[in-house]
Amino acid sequence: MSMFASGPGQTYTVSLFVNPIIDELGWSRTTVSGLYTAGSLTAATTMFFVGRLLDRYGARVILPVVVVLFGIALIFMGNVSQQWHLYAGFAAIRALGQGSLTLIPTTVIALWFVRLRGRVMALNTLGGVASQAAFPPLIHLLISAFGWRSAWVALAFIVWGLLLVPAILLVRRSPESIGLLPDGDSSQSEQKIAVPVESEINFTVSEALKTRAFWLLIFAGSSQSLIGTALVFHNVSVMDSRGLDTVVAASALSVIAPGALFGTFLAGFLCDRFPNRFVLSVGQFILIFAMLLTLVMAHPWEAIVYGVSLGLGGGMMMTTAAVIWPNYYGRKHIGSIRGIVTSGMVAAAALGPLPFGFLFDISNSYTLAVLIFLALPVTCAIAAFMAPPPQLTQRT
Repeated sequence: MSMFASGPGQTYTVSLFVNPIIDELGWSRTTVSGLYTAGSLTAATTMFFVGRLLDRYGARVILPVVVVLFGIALIFMGNVSQQWHLYAGFAAIRALGQGSLTLIPTTVIALWFVRLRGRVMALNTLGGVASQAAFPPLIHLLISAFGWRSAWVALAFIVWGLLLVPAILLVRRSPESIGLLPDGDSSQSEQKIAVPVESEINFTVSEALKTRAFWLLIFAGSSQSLIGTALVFHNVSVMDSRGLDTVVAASALSVIAPGALFGTFLAGFLCDRFPNRFVLSVGQFILIFAMLLTLVMAHPWEAIVYGVSLGLGGGMMMTTAAVIWPNYYGRKHIGSIRGIVTSGMVAAAALGPLPFGFLFDISNSYTLAVLIFLALPVTCAIAAFMAPPPQLTQRT
């Protein structure tokens, strides 16, 4: 269920359509980028609403609805003819794809697993990694063979074909809703040996908002969404600025997925054994390393190391971010809590490409943008380190 989910992952998909849209409709790159940013920011405002619906009705009801609407949004993207159409389409696919199809599966896993949460969340992230590897060549083939409009329509039927039946037949609201307990346990005696879920602390949304850790983690999660999306969005231009051709750019993009795959499993293993905030901090430093490589890379092998590093850091932070919220705030209101978190993630992803593009236009290099934005993962690493699990004050 994670396909089209991650910020940079969905950017792979959208970026392949940018040039064909510009060529046919005659709009400037700045206009299309601005509409993408505006649509993504609009999508961010819907995530709390989706989270509340998820807590109220459960994934068994909400997920099939999202899948159907996502397919309709993709068909709509194939029929845009005016700028407001493109804005509305970007808003819809970002809200339903990156937003909802990230929020819903990770929330379901948080409800179904406690002691195995890190490892299972890593397995879930495989969907996003697989889409990063498989969809760019598929979309390129579809656009080349049928045109960009038909490619959007084809993607709609692919989404429905892959996701709709599993969403209807396999998804259940929670283990308790079918007489089970988290982590596959079927009796209260087994659960007492494994994890005392009955003693789990569950924060309400208002209680979570009052904790320092909530805001520190929101901030700590912004670097990957913003910088990762920006670097992927401008990948060809970044490589060109270092004297590397489009073949190298495509190669660097293709190795992000294997790097992310390793990062997800590494994070899943570490999150079940070490404080999650430390794992999140490590991911920030890997992102810093990838950013620094953009300042010095001049050979294809350096571009490959850059792509692997970008994927590794992203995979670690994606998985850790999905695990840390239910670990810190419990399962009962996790949909609403992560709805707010996902709003921040989508907004950060929306804001990434524009400043990188603007700073490139005024300096003809990405050096200035990278040096300025290096401060973000540095401060995010500090924020994550300073966010121990919150303590729930006595309720009256």
